[in-house]
Amino acid sequence: MTIDDAKGYLREHWPSIRSRLLEGTYQPQPVKRVEIPKPDGGVRKLGVPCVVDRLIQQALLQVLQEQWDPTFSEHSYGFRPGRSAHQAVAQAQCYIAEGYSYVVDLDLERFFDRVNHDSLMARVAARVSDKRALKLIRAFLNAGVMEDGLVRPVDEGTPQGGPLSPLLSNLLLDDLDKELARRG
Repeated sequence: MTIDDAKGYLREHWPSIRSRLLEGTYQPQPVKRVEIPKPDGGVRKLGVPCVVDRLIQQALLQVLQEQWDPTFSEHSYGFRPGRSAHQAVAQAQCYIAEGYSYVVDLDLERFFDRVNHDSLMARVAARVSDKRALKLIRAFLNAGVMEDGLVRPVDEGTPQGGPLSPLLSNLLLDDLDKELARRG
């Protein structure tokens, strides 16, 4: 379904979708696997949710990000509203000018593909009390991947390509960010 087609589809089906969301019975569709070439060779595997699932994830993101982002480490710049890689570099330069000897810049190989669902959901559950929201986030994680017309189940990872995944990654990495800051 294209985004243009979604308007009519949602007009007709939104009452049913809304009802399933409120009842905690909504089942997301598997994400579509898309491979994007990396500049240094290799490919990045994205998991692109269908239009309706992207809309629902975006709604979750808008509520959760407003609550969670202010609690994240001030030293974290990735996937944060109002923050950029350029700001991170500028801050690193300030730290060096202040006499610090180390700046930590991490790129965790295949991070999104390897996220442990239980560990992530424990962190989400510490911040979200609504059981329907927890069940919905878990359902997005477990929705599976469609590759070459076949659906493959997943037991780890958060699809890189969905609106919610960057926020979930920041939640998962926040303890690391704060521990690095604690160590100076």
